[in-house]
Amino acid sequence: MIKRDVFEYALVRVVPRMERGECFNAGVIVYCRARSYVAARTLLDEAKLLALDPRADVAGVRAALRGVEGLCAGGESAGQASGDDAGRRFRWLIAPRSTVVQPGPVHTGLTADPAAEVERLLDLLVR
Repeated sequence: MIKRDVFEYALVRVVPRMERGECFNAGVIVYCRARSYVAARTLLDEAKLLALDPRADVAGVRAALRGVEGLCAGGESAGQASGDDAGRRFRWLIAPRSTVVQPGPVHTGLTADPAAEVERLLDLLVR
């Protein structure tokens, strides 16, 4: 029998104009406590962003999405969070914020391969 562990995930959403409440999925963050694993994959649909807000700061949104991936990766790319464990970095990323790049609600599942789960969820919910 294949060992499966509980994992949590949250979508990363782009909200170009908060007053309108429109958003779209631009990434996914996966955390598996049993494996001390956290990772994010992002994919910005620039055409969708500009359709919702023709004056959107595309470079700024890309930088924010890279920041999410960097924080998950740890090390120097995580900045001040570089010494934090995977769970703490995940909890920081899923904390509500009122910016253009926001986390969605947290969901759970079971997986034998958290890294594959990141790709599966990106394909299913973002692409």
